Amino acid sequence: MKKIKIITIIVLIILITMVSFFGVYVHVQNRMEDKVRDYELDMDLKGARYVRLTVNTGSTDVIKDAEGNEVQTEEEMTDEQLAENGYTKESVPNNAEGSLTAENYEKSKKIIEERLDSQGVGEYEISVDNETGDILVQIPENDYTDNFVSNMNTVGKFQIIDSDTQEVLMDNGDIKKVNVMYGSSSSTTSGTAVYLNIEFNKEGREKFKNISSTYVEAENTTNTTSENTTNTATDNTSAENETVANETAENTSNETVANETTETTTKEVTMKIDDQEIMTTSFDEPIEDGTLPLQIGSATTDQDTLQDYITQATTMASVLNSGDLPIQYDINTENNEYILSDITSTQIQYVALAVGIVLLIGLVVFVIRYKLNGFLSAIAFVGLISVYLLVIRYTNVSISIQGIVGIVVTIVLNYIFINKILSKIKKSEDSKNLENVRESIKEGYKEFFIRIVPICISIIAFCFADWTTISSFGMVMFWGAFLIALYNYLITATMLKVKAEK
Repeated sequence: MKKIKIITIIVLIILITMVSFFGVYVHVQNRMEDKVRDYELDMDLKGARYVRLTVNTGSTDVIKDAEGNEVQTEEEMTDEQLAENGYTKESVPNNAEGSLTAENYEKSKKIIEERLDSQGVGEYEISVDNETGDILVQIPENDYTDNFVSNMNTVGKFQIIDSDTQEVLMDNGDIKKVNVMYGSSSSTTSGTAVYLNIEFNKEGREKFKNISSTYVEAENTTNTTSENTTNTATDNTSAENETVANETAENTSNETVANETTETTTKEVTMKIDDQEIMTTSFDEPIEDGTLPLQIGSATTDQDTLQDYITQATTMASVLNSGDLPIQYDINTENNEYILSDITSTQIQYVALAVGIVLLIGLVVFVIRYKLNGFLSAIAFVGLISVYLLVIRYTNVSISIQGIVGIVVTIVLNYIFINKILSKIKKSEDSKNLENVRESIKEGYKEFFIRIVPICISIIAFCFADWTTISSFGMVMFWGAFLIALYNYLITATMLKVKAEK
């Protein structure tokens, strides 16, 4: 029975090791695909997308009336049409000369940083040239990179304007925060709807309340009246030498009321982001809570479509929350490229091979010094490394150079821990006595983890660091310390206790 338990555990460790180091391959179409998740590598190991933002040097034609007010036209007007209406056309730079300052360059950099943070880009590098205003951004290459890049130079100018007069009623200064909400549609068959929820600040709340009270659909009733006049004339003529002419005129005036006519008038506002119309609407009733939910797309039951809507809303929320860029930038297509890391996969394999050789020598020492206990602990050690590598992959830990160092440190700590337990068992009065083995394991746990308390505190602090390379080291070490405690209690200690059973 004792041998069956140990053999079962060993077989389980072998299976886990096969999965961790060699993967699980299934036939997909015309190829074999590994279903085990790959490692998430940081930019220093995987490479990065390099994006250069350059200051926009273009200009925009603006039409103005005789009083100098900007005129909005749906169609492009010819010079003759401009002259007929008394309009003039001016070429206005997209970036005013006075805005191209080192202060605005730095402000633009900070806004882009805030947007990357809010969109979950944990690792990036960004720098600004205070002479030219160019901003160089390095971000990881993944499925969302193109979306980040395409929205990186979005100005983020938010406006609510009068649809008729084009008067700006609200702008970015009225926004407190923007978040994304989604839930079931009012129709049970429509699926889930995604909303961009704009919450206004105190001043903006009052403005929006007034707007929602003013820009409504109204019905105007008009009463029309008409006057009717009736004229009656009677003529009497006598043929006998006597002509009597009697004229009687009867005038009757009656004032009557015609049917009532009802006209519906609607005052509407238009919401724009970067001068692109989002929607035109009026309001049914005053909105007093100071929030404006904008639906993104339509309600859907398709998960891919829903995720696209959520991504769009999240991107728009991050842009509006960070404020509008003081300078308009262009994405330099010639400097938008993926550059591999200087550290190659071959170099990483050499490091792994070197660590493996050193570990193998250490496990042989276990077997020589502690005989069967050392052999069982060596097998358990290999199982811990296999589980450890799987945990790192499935907990989305991004591995950097510092993360690799963390893995090596974890292996060293586990070696010290196992060696301490095996040494205590060997030095006990009867190493084959189950109670002595249990007591030795207990003392080993107590001594080891008391000594690494400062390390554990540092690890937790590193996990919450803003610097990705440090947080990578912290997360790798956190899972390592966790497995040293849990895995060795469940597997290594169990094998040693089963071996000591009579």
